[in-house]
Amino acid sequence: MTTSVALIGATGHGNWHRLAIAALGDRVRLVALGDVRPVEDADVPVYADHRELLDRHAPEIVVVCTPPHTHLSIARDVLAAGADLLLEKPPVLSLDEHRALLAAVSASGRALQVGFQALGSPTLAALPARVGTVTSVALAGAWWRGDAYWKRSPWAGRSSVGGRPTMDGALCNPLAHGLMQALAIAGVRPPWTLELERFRTRDIEVEDTAALRLTVPGGPVVTAAVTLCSEEFIPGDLTVTGTRGTATVVYPQDRLDGDVLPGRVSLLANLLDHRADGTPLLVPLERTEPFTALAASVMAADPPVALPRERLAPHPDGDGLVIPGIAHHVRAAAARGALFSEIGALP
Repeated sequence: MTTSVALIGATGHGNWHRLAIAALGDRVRLVALGDVRPVEDADVPVYADHRELLDRHAPEIVVVCTPPHTHLSIARDVLAAGADLLLEKPPVLSLDEHRALLAAVSASGRALQVGFQALGSPTLAALPARVGTVTSVALAGAWWRGDAYWKRSPWAGRSSVGGRPTMDGALCNPLAHGLMQALAIAGVRPPWTLELERFRTRDIEVEDTAALRLTVPGGPVVTAAVTLCSEEFIPGDLTVTGTRGTATVVYPQDRLDGDVLPGRVSLLANLLDHRADGTPLLVPLERTEPFTALAASVMAADPPVALPRERLAPHPDGDGLVIPGIAHHVRAAAARGALFSEIGALP
């Protein structure tokens, strides 16, 4: 049986979803696209108003890839229209909105899958045999995002838009997959103690470099050291330590101790299976509550500290500034389960 699918948010990262939908072949039929910007190469109707799209086409599944501050209202409309939903990460950025969305899912009787696609990785099932009971997880990620990235949209680099959280910083957007993966592997939930350091290298409202440590009484410790200001690339390395040993997961590549494991599950395919035979969702909204709680704490924290110009250097591409040596500091902080200040890396 072919399932009708619509995509709301069809430009930018939405182009990735268009490819993912096409990859499912005759399991799905794309019936419409929605976006407030022009959509190139569209071979189905395009709507600037997502409510008109829902009314005209009544899709069975809707993929939503819009800015985070729009997620709650659009998701409610999708669920009320009787469609199942694949909602891009982060789903929402406050616990109040998380509870409101859970209520909307319950009232509608529909399914909601959150687009933390790395949770479809085969590395998760293989970890327990390698490490036993998890005692700590440390994330190291060093990426580069130049000037164009921070100018890509009106919400780029913003902490909120129109009074609604958007948190377009390293922790809650680009490296959110790694952070969610760390939380899922550790299995931690609030209450926890959060230690957090946030820095910025440009005139933005959010962090482009950060370190954090989550401590749960009697549970695993989760640390993260991340940056978007590195000349050297660290894709997203998770060091998982347990009662039987230590393993390294590179989550974007499904690598476990250097080996690429086959079998990552498409979250849209998983949603189709859920509709067809009740296969459990890999990323139901409930599973993402720890991430939402952490994002809310980041939102409530002090603004990021602006690093002085003398601590920075031009990127070789000339598209902004890097923090010299930051990849080394990211690795060191993650290896020690430390904050940057504890290793003398940043003020």
